[in-house]
Amino acid sequence: MSRADRLISFEQQLAQRILILDGGMGTMIQQRKLSEADYRGERFGDWPRDVKGNNDLLVLSQPQIIREIHEAYLAAGADIIETNTFNSTKVSMSDYGMESLTTELNFAAAALARRVADEFTAREPHKPRYVAGVIGPTSRTCSISPDVNNPAFRNVSFDLLVENYLESTLALIDGGADLILIETVFDTLNAKAAIFAVQEAFEQCGTTLPIMISGTITDASGRTLTGQTAEAFWNSVRHAKPISIGFNCALGGKELRPYVEELSRKADTYVSAHPNAGLPNAFGEYDETPDETAAIIKEFATSGFLNIVGGCCGTMPEHIAAIAKAVEGKAPRVVPELPRVCRLSGLEPFTIADDSLFVNVGERTNITGSKKFARLIREENYAEALEVARQQVDNGAQIIDINMDEGMLDSQAAMVKFLNMAATEPDICRVPIMVDSSKWEIIEAGLKCIQGKSVVNSISMKEGVKEFKDRARLCMRYGAAVVVMAFDEQGQADTVARKNEICKRSYDILVNEVGFPPEDIIFDPNVFAVATGIEEHNNYAVDFIEACDYITKNLPYAKISGGISNVSFSFRGNELVREAIHSVFLYYAIRNGLSMGIVNAGQLAIYEDIPAELKACVEDVILNKREDGTERLLALAERYRGEGGKQIVEDLSWREWPVNKRLEHALVKGITTFIVEDAEEARQQAERPIHVIEGPLMDGMNVVGDLFGSGKMFLPQVVKSARVMKQAVNHLIPFIEAEKNGVVIAKGKVLLATVKGDVHDIGKNIVGVVLGCNGYDIVDLGVMVPADKILQAAIDEKVDIIGLSGLITPSLDEMVHVAREMQRLDFKVPLLIGGATTSKAHTAVKIDPHYKNDGVIYVADASRAVGVVTTLLNKSAKDAFIAERRAEYAETRERINNREPRGKRLSYETAVATGLQSDWSQATPIKPKQLGVQVFDHYDLSEIVEYFDWQPFFMAWSLHGKYPAILEDDVVGEAARDLFNDAQAMLKTLIEGKHLRVRGVIGLWPANRVGADDVRVWADADKTECLGEIHNLRMQNEQVSGKPNLSLADFVAPIDSGVQDYVGGFTASVHGADEFAKTFEDAGDTYNSILIKSLADRFVEAFAERLHQRVRQEFWGYATDEQLDTNDLIAEKYAGIRPAPGYPACPEHSEKSELFRWLNATENTGTVLTEHFAMYPTAAVSGWYFAHPKASYFNVGKIGRDQVENYAQRKGWDMATAERWLMPNLGYDVVDN
Repeated sequence: MSRADRLISFEQQLAQRILILDGGMGTMIQQRKLSEADYRGERFGDWPRDVKGNNDLLVLSQPQIIREIHEAYLAAGADIIETNTFNSTKVSMSDYGMESLTTELNFAAAALARRVADEFTAREPHKPRYVAGVIGPTSRTCSISPDVNNPAFRNVSFDLLVENYLESTLALIDGGADLILIETVFDTLNAKAAIFAVQEAFEQCGTTLPIMISGTITDASGRTLTGQTAEAFWNSVRHAKPISIGFNCALGGKELRPYVEELSRKADTYVSAHPNAGLPNAFGEYDETPDETAAIIKEFATSGFLNIVGGCCGTMPEHIAAIAKAVEGKAPRVVPELPRVCRLSGLEPFTIADDSLFVNVGERTNITGSKKFARLIREENYAEALEVARQQVDNGAQIIDINMDEGMLDSQAAMVKFLNMAATEPDICRVPIMVDSSKWEIIEAGLKCIQGKSVVNSISMKEGVKEFKDRARLCMRYGAAVVVMAFDEQGQADTVARKNEICKRSYDILVNEVGFPPEDIIFDPNVFAVATGIEEHNNYAVDFIEACDYITKNLPYAKISGGISNVSFSFRGNELVREAIHSVFLYYAIRNGLSMGIVNAGQLAIYEDIPAELKACVEDVILNKREDGTERLLALAERYRGEGGKQIVEDLSWREWPVNKRLEHALVKGITTFIVEDAEEARQQAERPIHVIEGPLMDGMNVVGDLFGSGKMFLPQVVKSARVMKQAVNHLIPFIEAEKNGVVIAKGKVLLATVKGDVHDIGKNIVGVVLGCNGYDIVDLGVMVPADKILQAAIDEKVDIIGLSGLITPSLDEMVHVAREMQRLDFKVPLLIGGATTSKAHTAVKIDPHYKNDGVIYVADASRAVGVVTTLLNKSAKDAFIAERRAEYAETRERINNREPRGKRLSYETAVATGLQSDWSQATPIKPKQLGVQVFDHYDLSEIVEYFDWQPFFMAWSLHGKYPAILEDDVVGEAARDLFNDAQAMLKTLIEGKHLRVRGVIGLWPANRVGADDVRVWADADKTECLGEIHNLRMQNEQVSGKPNLSLADFVAPIDSGVQDYVGGFTASVHGADEFAKTFEDAGDTYNSILIKSLADRFVEAFAERLHQRVRQEFWGYATDEQLDTNDLIAEKYAGIRPAPGYPACPEHSEKSELFRWLNATENTGTVLTEHFAMYPTAAVSGWYFAHPKASYFNVGKIGRDQVENYAQRKGWDMATAERWLMPNLGYDVVDN
């Protein structure tokens, strides 16, 4: 069979079944226990250096041994055998002085494997065998300095690696390899050098083979040795167009699973895995049996992760045979079709999709744009120069532009040194790098230093088409996206016609002739200065803005960038005016498709905050509205140049009590004033410091626990008690550690985590405090915690209970995932479920069925946590308690399954027909007074406080009752008053200290209903630019008394009515709360930490209330005569509504992404969305504005499959995706696959 025939059959086999790779070559060689003489053989008997351990040499000195190993793996069922060339490069062979043998080693290894594979194929023609030519990582790394004192130093270069890998690859091809396997990648830059060399080898010999790439996740951090995540690694090497991507070595299958799973979702190619046989034991040996390995791999296959699988260290033919048997008949993973988007990476992935918000490219590490950075580089003060880069990332730059072009500088050396040093700073290199230079040799030197997928700035047709193509091909080979300047042989494009012409011509050459991925093309249509006094320059900004529109509409998948500061160059020295020019220019360019810009994000004026007079003049200049625009702005610019109460006597009589009673009193009352001195006094009286904790402090906390359990203390008081306890223990710990003996025996260990995708933690923190107060050891993993991290921490910490928290509805699915993983991994600890979005019904129906090894317990609030945990850790009570819960859940499931809806479930068609009926012929919707987007920043905290709704505040602290009556309640009144007084004091601190920054953005737009349940929204009154659509859901149960089956779309005029209607949207957030709270947390003051966060929630809700009021009265103006007090507002007596995605009237969270895009919410408010559409900071809200007179809040409730199918079609989703996001609203059961 010829190589061409083998490659055809290889692709066919990959599509039909999971292919088997061989196992550990080194493991099999070690089994032979070869001596120095064995390694030498006859040929190398007098070699001047020791060669024992040089496994690759055996293909020349002991070829029969390598043949036997290949035969054993092929007999075990392997489809692919790997050449014994892991170290066959000059760099690695230099350890033995055998650099001259590398070509021979690679050729001989490939030829030997080829002969054995062909023999097996001849015997079994139905099962062709293939040879993978192995290229190992070498013993050196391009991204890490071996000298801790010199982070810029490298002991190997990209060019040297390319030279080594090229020689090896050519020999492997000549020897008969079918595939090239770049494996055990611990440094992605080494792998990129290998890819560069392999592609060069293909070009030189005229033969192209499939490339397999396999990285190495080194430990539980989930990163490669050089710091990349799985997705970032894939983004960095996908330019190789590999036949497969995967992971091998370092970890066993169990540990490798989450990373293989991630690749299976993120990679649009085949996925491989060849893990070790578990983790090594204390002697460096592997104990995992073939059956154990096979069981893990079988689950991989069943889960749909795999296309190619084998083994690495510790695996032998027995393992491969067991794996082959385990995956036999399992369907191979289907390669997903993923959207064509720009996928960049630093240590972490960064994706620029069509719906991405504007990307800030940091400009302060550009020597031509920052005097400070230029000075630091000239002075070779690289440490401080790195700090400039770090500040760029901290200030929101998603890409950092690095330019070293300076006449008096060795720019190439500076670029290399800075990039090498930046590679050792995770805070910087986590984002992608834009390598910026007018000199190609500097760009190329920079590309050889970057392991992630970077951006080249720039290439163009300035020096002709041939050079343009050559450099584009090199950028592809280095794995970089490119900025393409609108520049050709005739010069820079200055008019819109020239910009469009050059960009179109460049695009056609790159895509159709070079084969460059269009999603990796970023056009820069040239930003030129306006208001220069030269008439020909007046239309420069308009030309750029119009070119953005042309590129967006005519050059598919391409992105657009620009050097934004150029536009204001005429006003250098007047920063206020320059910021205004940048803001206005960006406002219009982004609307026309500008994707990113080189701009100092920390020095951008907010468009809505620009003084009206200045904004009008700037817009005249940017949009070239009037001939005297420049003169008027110059004249105006000069104005913007530079520009005693009653003292309360405290009762301290308790200070006369014995120290143990004083400690108890301080704990019960939450008094920290004297706790350190009392703890010290108790220590001096005690035989050992540990006795203070085990004695009076735990006694005091037991009193607290008893009072709380009996309803005589309340949550805010318990949290204060925890603060006191923490400060006392912190004082005693150094003394305990000094003794080196004695430990506090906790009642049990409880792990708490807010699940992946969710950022809400107040409730979880309160539960942790309450349990901690009752003697339990708490492991708090924080927020956004993925399942694998939760479960690994549970194993490492040997916890007794796992508790999951979540506030948003997608968290429910993540909890189900954790439960499934706990069952799959055979956990045997109880699982607690809590958080605002959870319920007993959901726990019973969706979570409990997936975890049978132990109890799944729904915990309604913090006050119940102690009782539940205590019972679960009581051996005599646990079984009966779990059995009771299971019976309760079974009853709940049966009741839900048998429950008839209040009204029968209507067909979706009927539900639409019975929606709200409005006489639109008589309707005259009020046009907003201010269409478009308005931004609010540093909103007055004192004004917002007037709109506080205090009742949810008390509920968050488990104090139930109506405000203000709760303050006089017979049961909880004292606790409520104390909490309220503390809140007032903290409010004063927050306001006077300006610790919180309140930010918001609103948008008001023309809109009309399209179809039954969508609302189409336009950016402008003339409807020339469609922003997108709001996808709504409709009530589908028959309503009592003939009430309509509502959808939010009912509140907007249909497009065919001829009536112009409007909708609005908003995002509001409070920044600084988490940071300020952490200062208290670090000081052991959990009470004030939680207090700050709960007040931040009140601020953001009150701010949303105030914004809505101003929308009704000022910005939209449909209720200008509204006269409502705070109580009326809380009671929602106003006209119109502001439903939020994720809440009952619009329960599907992903709609937030469109809202954020239209509002440019992340840039305008600093609020970001997680992958599950939770908002961060935690104190954030967003939603829509509807003004219809009959608009009201409602609950969509359960919906039928027909509506879900309709919704999926409208969203462009498949049914599985729609059902996942709509799970809480499904009125039918989804069968798990």
